[in-house]
Amino acid sequence: MNKDVYHFINGQKTAGQGNQWVPLIDPLTNTAHKRVIYANSLDIEAAIDAAKTAFPSWASTTPSKRSQILFRFKYLLDQHTDALAHLVMEEHGKTLSDAKGSVQRGIAVVDYACGISKHLQTDFSASVGTNTDAYSLRQPLGVCVGITPFNFPIMIPLWMFPIAIACGNTFVLKPSERDPSVSVKLAELMQAAGLPDGVLNVVHGDKNAVDTLITHPDVKAVSAVGSTPVAKYIHDTAIQHHKRVQTFGGAKNHAVVMPDANMEHAANAIFGAAYGSAGERCMAISVAVIVGEKTVEEFINKFKALIPTLKIGAGSEPSVAMGPLITKEHRERVLGLINQGVNEGAKLIIDGRDFQSKVYPNGNFLGANLFDFVTPEMSIYKNEIFGPVLCIVRVNNFSEALALINNNPYGNGTAIFTSDASIAREFTLRVQAGMVGVNIPIPVPAAQFSFGGWKNSIFSDLHLHGPEGVQFYTKLKTVTSTWPTQAHGVEFKIPTGE
Repeated sequence: MNKDVYHFINGQKTAGQGNQWVPLIDPLTNTAHKRVIYANSLDIEAAIDAAKTAFPSWASTTPSKRSQILFRFKYLLDQHTDALAHLVMEEHGKTLSDAKGSVQRGIAVVDYACGISKHLQTDFSASVGTNTDAYSLRQPLGVCVGITPFNFPIMIPLWMFPIAIACGNTFVLKPSERDPSVSVKLAELMQAAGLPDGVLNVVHGDKNAVDTLITHPDVKAVSAVGSTPVAKYIHDTAIQHHKRVQTFGGAKNHAVVMPDANMEHAANAIFGAAYGSAGERCMAISVAVIVGEKTVEEFINKFKALIPTLKIGAGSEPSVAMGPLITKEHRERVLGLINQGVNEGAKLIIDGRDFQSKVYPNGNFLGANLFDFVTPEMSIYKNEIFGPVLCIVRVNNFSEALALINNNPYGNGTAIFTSDASIAREFTLRVQAGMVGVNIPIPVPAAQFSFGGWKNSIFSDLHLHGPEGVQFYTKLKTVTSTWPTQAHGVEFKIPTGE
């Protein structure tokens, strides 16, 4: 082991007071290549205390000065994009191109946060009563906490703390313990950009760290991304401790393919959306809903022709499109669900279970998997697989496709492939999902919009980043004021300049 991953508390990297060092496992080799220190309760207390101490000064810092720091941070992110992407690739197993894309997605939200002066503008109404005006303010909450998942170790933190900090809050980030290094690097870059000590802190750990953070009396807000059970647990626990909470859970994203779709485009788009990032993303397309028997045949033929082009291996290798899964345990879970699908009667027409890298025989690899004749009762349909598995569900018409999606307990993202604008419009209006793509397979909103799903994919009212991110990290205050013509026996007069 040649590297240790530390906490970042009050402007310094530190091992804290804990003594639990945990190995980080390389997904290519399944051997330990680093180790990370887990926080104990004293370390969590130190991070929250640092954020609490820094809050009054940071909250009173003008939005324009906060923006200047964020602009410098964005510049540093641009300068360090390659190094950050390599760090993500090294710990997570993503391809380099995927890792770079996640950095750019995060930078886009930083860019949005740089305009915080405009985003904090509120309403003013003159003369709501006799000599009485009213206006509103958006003010910061205090110490905020972010709990982020392994699958996007740089993008999702960048969707949280830049908005929170731009709004005047201080922040404690608890990244995934599986790929934590890049979060510390982000904190170092924020410090280099001029962020005062204590405004951004990073601590590592498992459920014990999470529980301490989400129940601490000095924490005002919690934002978290994880599986649906984890998201619900964090939401319910934090709510019980009187926090403002937004948590984002799992998904089962469907893509409808209509008979009039450009089939080559649909197959290519869904292929990338199903197998990109090895399927380890909450916006992956995991169900293709094909309308009509002829459409199914055409789609499968186009889709199967793409399989030989899918290069699997180390993310650093040129033209590799899919790397390993994050851990051996997760690979076994995905493999178990594939086997269960076969046992339940689905037809595995592309079988990637036996794929093994010649260069990395111990890596957590799976090949691409495609099921046909999947029904809603099957485990592979009901569960979020979070791996390189696509399920085809056959339906007879558009109404059946829409009903299938709307009856699913998840509602994160969805898509439709069609050449009919009226069908696309009806789909976007009636489908029960938070993010919708028309001929676009992964409709992640641009930074100036907000990210979030519906149903069991979210446990909050406000979504990530964009306008709703600003709402989440601020509290609204409305002021009504009147100025009497006299005060203390002295008449107020308007200066004339004479």
